[in-house]
Amino acid sequence: MALCLFFGTQAGVKLPNVLTSNMVLQRDQPVPIWGTALPSEPVSVSFAGQTKNAFADIDGHWSVNLDPMSASFEPRIIRISASGKDTILENILVGDVWLCGGQSNMEYPMRIGLKKYTPPARGENVAEKEWRGGGNSNIRLLQVEKKRSLPDCTTNGWQECYDSTLSVFSACGYFFGKNLQEKLNVPIGLISSNWGGTRIEPWTPGFEYEHSPIFSAETVVKPYKIDNSVAGDLYKSMIAPLAPFALKGFIWYQGESNAMFEDARYVEKTQLMLNAWRSAFKNPTAPFYYVQIAPYYYTKRKDKVQHTFQSMAVFCEQQTKCLSIPNTGQAVVTDLVDDLANIHPSYKWEVGRRLALLALNKTYGKTDLVCSGPQFKSMEAKGKTLELTFDNIGSGLTAGQHNAQTNAFESLPATDLTWFEVAAKGDTVFHAAKAIILNDKVIVSCPEVKKPAQLRFCCNETAMPNFFNKEGLPAVPFRVSK
Repeated sequence: MALCLFFGTQAGVKLPNVLTSNMVLQRDQPVPIWGTALPSEPVSVSFAGQTKNAFADIDGHWSVNLDPMSASFEPRIIRISASGKDTILENILVGDVWLCGGQSNMEYPMRIGLKKYTPPARGENVAEKEWRGGGNSNIRLLQVEKKRSLPDCTTNGWQECYDSTLSVFSACGYFFGKNLQEKLNVPIGLISSNWGGTRIEPWTPGFEYEHSPIFSAETVVKPYKIDNSVAGDLYKSMIAPLAPFALKGFIWYQGESNAMFEDARYVEKTQLMLNAWRSAFKNPTAPFYYVQIAPYYYTKRKDKVQHTFQSMAVFCEQQTKCLSIPNTGQAVVTDLVDDLANIHPSYKWEVGRRLALLALNKTYGKTDLVCSGPQFKSMEAKGKTLELTFDNIGSGLTAGQHNAQTNAFESLPATDLTWFEVAAKGDTVFHAAKAIILNDKVIVSCPEVKKPAQLRFCCNETAMPNFFNKEGLPAVPFRVSK
C-alpha cells in the first residue's frame, strides 16, 4: 500500500527549472526536452505538430529531441503527457538562444544606479530609457540566481520582457540580444548566469582540469583548487543544470578577477571552460564572444600581487590570444570608461552592440558589417620610423572620440594617435612616440629613439587611446618587437 501511495503521488513528469512557459526554443537545431518520471513510464512530448515519445529509464530520467524548426513568433504550447497527466508549457516561441556569463560587468543590470553601478557621464542613459519603456517584447529572459552546488538551477523561469523583468537583467546581455533581434527579426532568448567578483575557474568543471596536462598536477586533492580557486563551484549549479538546452552560443564578460593576480594561464583556462560548455550543450562549434577588460587603476588595489602600469596590458594580451580558440571573437572597450577608479564602465548598451556585431558578422554571415577594431598585422622598419599595417580597418583608419554630449563617435582625421610607445632593441625604457595615419597605415617615430625596434600600443592601465577604424571600433592593444 505504501508503494502504491508513493507511485500515485509521483505520477507525471518533473521538468528541470530551465524548461518553463514563455521560453524560446532554438531554431534550426534538434531541441532536447527532458525530465524525470516513474521508472519505465512512457512520456509523450508534443509541440508545433510534432509528437515525440520516450520511456523513463530505471532512474526515472527521460529525454526526447524535437526536430529542427524554423523561427516563429507564434505563441504555442508544449504538452508533456505521462500517467494520464498533462504538463502544459505556454507561450513558447522559436528563435535563437544565447547564454550570457561572467562576473559583475555581465551581471551589471539595466537599472543603473543600483549598488556599485553608476550612471554614465556622457549623453543619454540609454539603459534607463530602455527598461522604463519595457524593452523589446520579442526577447525572453531567464535569470539564474546565485546559488552554489545545487542539483538544479534556481530561477523564476522564463519571463517576457517588461520593465520589472528587464530592470534587473544583464544590460550587456540585453543590448546584445536587442541588436540581434532587430537585425535578424527572430525571437531571442537570453539566459543570464553570472556572479560578480568571480574568477574563471569556478565556471569550469573540475574534470576538465583533471584531464589537462597543464593542470592535472593540481587535482590530487578534492575539491580541486586551481590557483587557490575551487574549480567547478559555480558550474555545478549555474551552468550544468541548464544543459542540454539548445543554444546558439555564448557571450562572456569576465577577467578582472583573474587580472588581479596576473593570471598567466588564462588562455588555457578559457579553452577548458569552453570545451566543457560546448560539450554540455552538445554544440561543439558554439560561438563564444567575449569582452576585453577595460582600463582601471589596478596599481591602486591592495592585492597580493604588486601591479605595475603594464600588468593589465599583459593580461589583455592573454585575452587577445584567446582568439586562437576556434569560433571566438573579442570586443574592445578602451573608450568606454569615465572613471578609472570604477571597474564597471557604464556604457553597456555599446558593449552589447559590439558583441552583437561579432555575432552578426561571424555567426550569421553578415560580412558587410565591420565587427572589430584595427588589429596589428605587421611592422616594417624604414630608417628612423616604423610602418604598421592592420587588419579590420573597415572603411579606413582614423583618430576619433565619442562626443561627450551624444556619445556618438566622431572621426578626427588630422589628429595624432595616442598611446604609441617605442624603445630600442634590448632597451627597457619606452618613450612616447608620434603616430600618424598615412594611406591606412600607421607611421611611428620618436626623436629619442633613433633605431626603434620595440613598439607597444595601449600598454598602460590608464590608456584610453584615440585610435579607431571609421566605424568607431577601437584598436586592439598590442606589443611587438623586431
